[in-house]
Amino acid sequence: MFRRREPVPFAFVAEADRFRSNVAPPPRRRASVAQLAGRWLLGLTIVAGLVGSLVLGMPALKTTDSPTQTQQASDGR
Repeated sequence: MFRRREPVPFAFVAEADRFRSNVAPPPRRRASVAQLAGRWLLGLTIVAGLVGSLVLGMPALKTTDSPTQTQQASDGR
């Protein structure tokens, strides 16, 4: 009626880190010319954006050596 379960030896789990497969993965496919050009274009666009943001942002980061007066005191007479 009831089956007696036999213990299953799991020694192979402990040895799994030492196991090396003799099956090599398939070689990676080389990227096509269009894919390489796309990667270069994407990289160039990112670099150009960073350089452009620096060029446009540098004037805002400049500090003046002497404070300039924005309002001139006038006599008004």
